[in-house]
Amino acid sequence: MTSATAPLDVVLPAPEHVAPDPAEERLAALYSPAWGTAGRHVRVNMVSTVDGGAWGPDHLSGSINDEADWRVFRVLRALADVVLIGAGTARLEGYTALERPGGITAGPDDRAARLELVLVTRSGRVPTALADADRPPLVVTGAAGAQVAGDALPADRVIAAPAPGDPESVDLAAGLDALTDRGLRRVLCEGGPHLLEAMLRADLVDELCVTTSPCLVGAGPGRIVAASVPGLPATPARPARLAHLLHAPATGTLLARWDLHDPVR
Repeated sequence: MTSATAPLDVVLPAPEHVAPDPAEERLAALYSPAWGTAGRHVRVNMVSTVDGGAWGPDHLSGSINDEADWRVFRVLRALADVVLIGAGTARLEGYTALERPGGITAGPDDRAARLELVLVTRSGRVPTALADADRPPLVVTGAAGAQVAGDALPADRVIAAPAPGDPESVDLAAGLDALTDRGLRRVLCEGGPHLLEAMLRADLVDELCVTTSPCLVGAGPGRIVAASVPGLPATPARPARLAHLLHAPATGTLLARWDLHDPVR
C-alpha cells in the first residue's frame, strides 16, 4: 500500500475534516507527543478488527488495515526517532531497514537524523535480511542474547539490558533508557502482542493508538495483547483517556488515540 489519500474526520474532541495533505501538517499536529517524566515518549500503534482480531487469515496485520490506517501509520513514523518491534513480529511481517516516509515535512526539528529500527529479542537472533543490511537494526536483548547478537552485528548496534534476577530476559525500561541516552526519545512501538503486553505490564506506554478496521475475522486470530508466559494473570483495570478519535467516512475505519499516563483532565 503506497497511497495515503483517505479523507479523515475528527469526531472527538471537536469535529474537523482532515483532508489528504502531502505534508500532513494537521495530522502531525494531532499526533504531537506529550512528553513523559522520563524525558521520552512511548507510543504504541496497533490495528484490530471489530471482533478483536489482531491479524487476518494470512496471520499478517497488513491484511486488515486500509488507506486510512496507512495514512496515520506514515505520520506516526515520520514523528518518531525509532520503531520498536519484537523480533518475531519483524520476522513474520518482513520488516526491512527503515527510512522516514517521503513527502511528510511536518514534525519536530530535533528528531534523530534517521529513523532507527530497534528489535527486542530474548534470544538475540536477528533476521538475516536485517543483519546483512547496510544499516542493521539496533537490538535490545538480555545477557546471553547480547552475545548472539554481537556475532551478527557491530558492537554499537547491540544494547544489553538484562532483567534483574533473570539476566537472560530483557529489562524493557533499561532498554528504553539506553535509547534515550542515545538521543532516541520518540519511540513508536509496532508490536507484536507479546511485546505490547510486557510494556503495558511494566507501565512503559504513554499512549496507545488503535485502528479499528471495519471487518470481522472470527475466533482464529489473537488480540493485540498476548501473554508470553502461559497462565499470566490479568493486570488490574486501569483508566485511559481518549485524546482523539478519527473516522474514515469512506470505509468506517476508526482511529483512536488513548492517553495512558494522563487519564483524567
